[in-house]
Amino acid sequence: MERTDKNVDDYLAGLTGERADSMRALDAVIAEELPGLERVLWEGVFWGGTEQQIIGYGGTATPRPRGEVVEWFLIGLADQKKHISLYVNANSEGKHLVQLWKDRLGKVNVGTAAATLTSFEGVDVDGLRGMIREARRLTPEVT
Repeated sequence: MERTDKNVDDYLAGLTGERADSMRALDAVIAEELPGLERVLWEGVFWGGTEQQIIGYGGTATPRPRGEVVEWFLIGLADQKKHISLYVNANSEGKHLVQLWKDRLGKVNVGTAAATLTSFEGVDVDGLRGMIREARRLTPEVT
């Protein structure tokens, strides 16, 4: 995946379908909680081999399991075929932050480092805001 110079607001405005409003609402919450950090559209083949577009909030360097360090984002937001993915690249207590906050996020499914949801309406916004603030606190080097 690579960062692009495409306008995130234009990307969001061009979304259609049942999750478009949820994507815009999630973007507003994330951007409000991370003022001053970069907000970039990433595109390309994701690690699992699928072509994706991800809005990345906050630039950081992230170590991969094989040892290499890659340029990445603190929080990522992606409209998938059947759901929305919210990637959280922060750890605490030896666990991915999204796993520690899963019971406070509302109606979401949680994997290793991502939450998936079908609608903004099921999200506990206070829990989401708290997790984003904690991710930012844990990664002070993010730009």
